[in-house]
Amino acid sequence: MNLWIDISTVKHRLNLYDGHHLIKKYPIAVGKMVTSTPMGTYKIINKQSNPGGPFGAFWMGLSKPHYGIHGTNNPSSIGKSVSHGCIRMHNEDVLELASMVPVGTTVTIHK
Repeated sequence: MNLWIDISTVKHRLNLYDGHHLIKKYPIAVGKMVTSTPMGTYKIINKQSNPGGPFGAFWMGLSKPHYGIHGTNNPSSIGKSVSHGCIRMHNEDVLELASMVPVGTTVTIHK
C-alpha cells in the first residue's frame, strides 16, 4: 500500500489515498487566519492516544514542529477555520485514520 494524506484547508477536507485511489474523506477544522495551517509536505512522526486537553482521542504529530492531526473536545468546530494551525478531526474519525496510517505517512497540505 502507498498511503498518503491530502489536506485542503479551503475545503476543510482530509482525503486518504492509496496511490491515486481515494479511500476515505473526512471533514476537518484548520487554522484561523492569524494562526494558519502550514502549507507544504510533511510526514507523520509520532502517534499518541488520549493526549489530553483539547487534542481529543488521538494525536499524530507532523514533521513540522508543534503541528499535528488530532481529535477535538469541541466537535462543533469541525468544518471551520478556528484552530491554532493543527488539523482537527472528529474523535471517531481520527481514531479510524490513525488505525490505517503508519508513522512515516506523507501529509500534503494546500489551500
